[in-house]
Amino acid sequence: MRFATQWGNNMDLEVYNRIKSVVKTSVGIDLDHYKDEQMRRRLDSWLVRSGMKSWDDYFARIKVDADELLKFRNYLTINVTEFYRDAERWKHLQNVVFPMLLRENGTKPGLRVWSAGCSIGAEPFTLGMILDEISPGKKHYILGTDLDKGAIARAVSGGAFIQEEVRGLSQAQRSIYLRPGGPPYYVVESLIKRITFHEQNMISDTFETDFDLIVCRNVVIYFTSATKDLLYRKFTASLRKGGILFIGGTEIIPHPQDFGLRSIGISFYQRL
Repeated sequence: MRFATQWGNNMDLEVYNRIKSVVKTSVGIDLDHYKDEQMRRRLDSWLVRSGMKSWDDYFARIKVDADELLKFRNYLTINVTEFYRDAERWKHLQNVVFPMLLRENGTKPGLRVWSAGCSIGAEPFTLGMILDEISPGKKHYILGTDLDKGAIARAVSGGAFIQEEVRGLSQAQRSIYLRPGGPPYYVVESLIKRITFHEQNMISDTFETDFDLIVCRNVVIYFTSATKDLLYRKFTASLRKGGILFIGGTEIIPHPQDFGLRSIGISFYQRL
């Protein structure tokens, strides 16, 4: 199979379709679920950065270079992360949503919380910090999943995080939850142990169920409308009745009732 487009040219649809086929079989990612224009730009950029002159050359390389294959796979899964990203929404989670969920939790050991598309762990670590602060002694189940193997490996290691990624933490939180030193920064081992991390393909894999809260922020914006609908239905099925879905600040579910949800404020939806 020949890929006529070289770096520096605009990728045409025929070339993109051929690349999608190779990526699906060789890398294990189905690009049909991602928005075309955005992904085509990312692929063009990656080929330039790789220093290869054509996709033929690049795909020949990843057949024999496992490290390069992993880098390419990780690049395609798009990771942007930060502790307390979109601080006002996290304050609402801490001051309103979590107290409501904890009241409903009653005498149970703790909440079941899932950070879907967690990247290198800033989001589930933020969840762990908040729950530690507002419900000390409770044993909550916090799950963090991502398609990117490299990101999950970093999360399990507690970092590293750069200055921009920890800027949302107070000095008190840094002293309690970050190891001494930095940048780069790493979270303390006691916080890592509170989170269960594993690799997951949200589109094709089966989800755990009975969650009190699912956090999936700034992830579905990269997907097609059909894939978004699929994920919203899967998230609803994984929530307990009355459970909450927490999405990104720029994201809106236009007709939440179609998915068995109702809006309870910006970024927050409750299972009916």
